Amino acid sequence: MDILIKGAQLILSLSILVVLHELGHFIPARFFKIRVEKFYLFFDPWFSLFKKKVGDTEYGIGWLPLGGYVKISGMVDESMDKEQMAKPPEPWEFRAKPAWQRLIIMVGGVTVNLLLGMFIYIGILWVWGKDYIPLDQVKYGVHPSEAMAEAGVLPGDIPVAVNGIRPRSLEELSKELTKSIIASGTATLTLERGGSEMQLPLSKDMDEQLTKKSKEGHFMPRMPFVVDSIVSGGNAAKSTLAKGDSIVAVNGRPTAFFGDFVNEMQRHKSDRVMIDAYRSGHRSSHLVEVNDLGLVGLGPRNAKTWFTFGHDEYSLLASIPAGIAGGWETLGLYVSSLKLLFSSSGAGQIGGFGAIGGLFSPEWDWQVFWNMTAFLSIILAFMNILPIPALDGGHVVFLLYEMITRRAPNQRVLEVAQMVGMVLLLGLIVFANGNDLFKAIFGG
Repeated sequence: MDILIKGAQLILSLSILVVLHELGHFIPARFFKIRVEKFYLFFDPWFSLFKKKVGDTEYGIGWLPLGGYVKISGMVDESMDKEQMAKPPEPWEFRAKPAWQRLIIMVGGVTVNLLLGMFIYIGILWVWGKDYIPLDQVKYGVHPSEAMAEAGVLPGDIPVAVNGIRPRSLEELSKELTKSIIASGTATLTLERGGSEMQLPLSKDMDEQLTKKSKEGHFMPRMPFVVDSIVSGGNAAKSTLAKGDSIVAVNGRPTAFFGDFVNEMQRHKSDRVMIDAYRSGHRSSHLVEVNDLGLVGLGPRNAKTWFTFGHDEYSLLASIPAGIAGGWETLGLYVSSLKLLFSSSGAGQIGGFGAIGGLFSPEWDWQVFWNMTAFLSIILAFMNILPIPALDGGHVVFLLYEMITRRAPNQRVLEVAQMVGMVLLLGLIVFANGNDLFKAIFGG
């Protein structure tokens, strides 16, 4: 069920982003009186799931969910319509318009995605505000990521500063740590351990270690594992465990904290385990089968049971600058982190639709959904403006060349560049989704 919910959120999110991106091209094209022959969500090689012609434009939904497109008359695009391009330009064609109008059309999609991401961040802050866990509430310490554990952070440590900077929350501390690692490859963590503070200098290749081993955040706050829900039909539902039980051990190994329990379950996939729990002050043991994903069907109490969250409220006016700042911060962190992909292990971390879908919540949570949609919108804007043939940025490069030299690029050059770009993009899509498949089969 989790994979279906995540998949539905991914499809809805990408559909919103693709349609609005293509509208960013469609609206200025129509404003400049250019004919748009097709407007499609998803690609439609050989056939489409739905199509309807209104005026000069065919609107439709394709069957291949790799994006979408608008087919603008008189433009070298993914349709590679050489027959049309061989004819003299018509007044209603893209190529017949001034270069500045064509430039506005080409940057329209990127502009919409960038503004959309910031608009969503503004809406999130206005509607939900912002919850955070103050560092003084991380009383049980943290579960470190694999990279942080190998760097010397122990379960139960409390991170309090990065390079001497003491943020107010665990989330802000993690962001500060990421910025430092991306910028210099290292950082100095201040940890509270056993009631005393200590300094932990990270290794100089921490950026490489982060790329290879950190799939999620640097730290997760530890919280006691008290059963709040038992999945109907799951293995735990067939056992003697009950809601309200305090889980303390698995096969004799202490697992008083939820993260410890999750890690222990991963060591016993497709196995039987003995789970110890306290109920009404009495300790008892319960035999439970673990499925092949390392799950038994137990849910913990909400984090707000254990921590007093901080909360920032935003009026509509206050949410506007805060949302815009959040959008720019997201873009800046993403652009800075791209250098990690060029490390020796970076290519193996490139993910496709499976990796993106995994970022969504296993339950339908609108706040998480819109947060992820805003993030993807900003990333889509950046990726599309890269100067790669077949992307918007590739078209922009040729248009800028034309505006500077006052000479239109050779038609054959445009066609070859478009073809090369499409091959590169398809290769990247195959590689990214191949990585997802490899990790699903072999782990990692």
